[in-house]
Order: sequence, then C-alpha cells, then structure tokens
Amino acid sequence: MTQYIPPAIDWVREHVEAYEGSGGVSGTTLRDTGLPCIIVTNTGNKTGAIRKTPLMRIKAGDGYVLVGSYGGRPKNPVWVYNLRADPNVEVRDGTEVFKMRVREVTEDAERAQLWAASVEAFPPYLEYQKKAPRLIPVFVAEPV
Repeated sequence: MTQYIPPAIDWVREHVEAYEGSGGVSGTTLRDTGLPCIIVTNTGNKTGAIRKTPLMRIKAGDGYVLVGSYGGRPKNPVWVYNLRADPNVEVRDGTEVFKMRVREVTEDAERAQLWAASVEAFPPYLEYQKKAPRLIPVFVAEPV
C-alpha cells in the first residue's frame, strides 16, 4: 500500500482530516469563509506517496478548475509539480469521489474563461495574481 503523507501546514492537515474523516459531510468549506472546497488526492512527484490538498470548489462542466495560487507566493505550490508529473487524481466533492485526469490550461481563451470563473468563485485570486511574480497555473480536472 502506498504511504500517505499528510500536509505539513497544520490548518491544511486539520482541514483534510475533518473533510476526509467525516466522509465529506463536514469540513467542506474553507475555514470561516463558507466557500466550498474539494480535496484533490494525487501522487507526490518525488516521494511517490499519496498527497491530499484542499482546493476551492470551482466547477467547469463535469470537471473542476484547480488554481495553483499559493496565496500569491513567489513559487508554485508543490501539488502543481505533482500534477505535471502524474495527471491522474481523485477529487472528493462532499460525499462523492471521482477519478479524474488533469491537464494544465495554457491556451489563452480557455485559460481566460477558467480564470474568470475562478475569480468569481474566489475573488482573492485577483489579488494573489497581482502579488505573484509568476503566472498562476490553472488546471482542469476532467472525468476519466
């Protein structure tokens, strides 16, 4: 069985534990914002271990937009590199879990559309992009 490595940041680890531990019944929103989240499970690109990350719930048809904002920090979150190395993920949306495949969105028109939907769902993304010295990566997770 592949090892699970919990998130290193306390509040993120606690969020994943609450969400997963309840079977998706509680812990489904970002802290005190009331905004819905999903849990993305992927494989670590260096460790090969299972990693779980709570991300904002941004629907795109029958898939989800995954935004690598990391709060506007200079570097991408580690999960961005994990998805680039292995695009096969599981997405937990509440009580439902879906096997999905991600792709990084680089085509300008599609990226602009998905970015606009992302900002509508979570307006701080605009501020994060202004602050970040990088183009924030955008992925879409689609059913396998």
